[in-house]
Parts: sequence; C-alpha cells; structure tokens
Amino acid sequence: MTTEHHKNIATFIHLSTFSRFLIPFGNFLGPIILWIANKDKSEFVDKHGKQAINFQISILLYALIIGTISIPFFIFKVFNGIDFINFNGFYDFHINIGRPSPLLYITGGIGVLAFLGFLIELALIVRASLSARDGKDYQYPLTINFLK
Repeated sequence: MTTEHHKNIATFIHLSTFSRFLIPFGNFLGPIILWIANKDKSEFVDKHGKQAINFQISILLYALIIGTISIPFFIFKVFNGIDFINFNGFYDFHINIGRPSPLLYITGGIGVLAFLGFLIELALIVRASLSARDGKDYQYPLTINFLK
C-alpha cells in the first residue's frame, strides 16, 4: 500500500534532481541519497528512485554523445586557415565577419537541440513528480535502465 509519506518521498526524489542548480552533481546526489535511505521502505519509492536515477544517467550519456559529435566541428573551425609552417601569431590577426560559416549553422543547430532537450528534461521531471504525488508509476521516455 502506498501511503502519503511514500508518495511525498517519491515526489522529492524526482524534484531533488533540480538541486543541480545549487550543488554540483546534485541531480545525481539528491535522488541517490533519498533513494538509498528509503528504497527498503516501499516498492513504490524504489521504482521511482530507480527511474529518476536511470533518467539522469541517460541524460548524461546523451549529453556526452552530443558533445562528442560536436567537438570535430569546433576543431575544424578553430584550425581552419592556420598555416602551421608560416605561423605569424597575433601579428597578422584579423576577424572575418563576412559570410557565416556552415559550421556555425551546424553548431548553432546542435546548441538549439541541446536547449530543447534541456527544456524537455525539465518538463519530464515535473511530470514524473506529479505522477509520484498522485501515486502513479511513471516511466521516463528514452531511458536506459541501468538500475533494474
């Protein structure tokens, strides 16, 4: 049986991921601490704790993949046009603000996707918190189940 106390704990497990705005790695530490302290008290809390932690790990993995994909675009842009044999340093430094590079559009597109992903993540966390408050199970989409 799911009590109000268990619903509140499950809700706070999801909401504790917002502690990342105050504490480094708070999105991992908050849910892990609350889950470990309460996982044996209720199966409901255990399920929600695992879901919150799995979602945060999945988001980290997806962010690392997107970052890894975008690194070559930065490298190509930075090293484009540098002559390593005849390097003049800052003596002949100039900024070309003519036509934008296609890499700017690709990098900007990846940035927009990352921002949209961040907004979707926030909305999913709020939705999971509301489901926990109502005593319902919630399955985050696109989550890899590291903890089963």
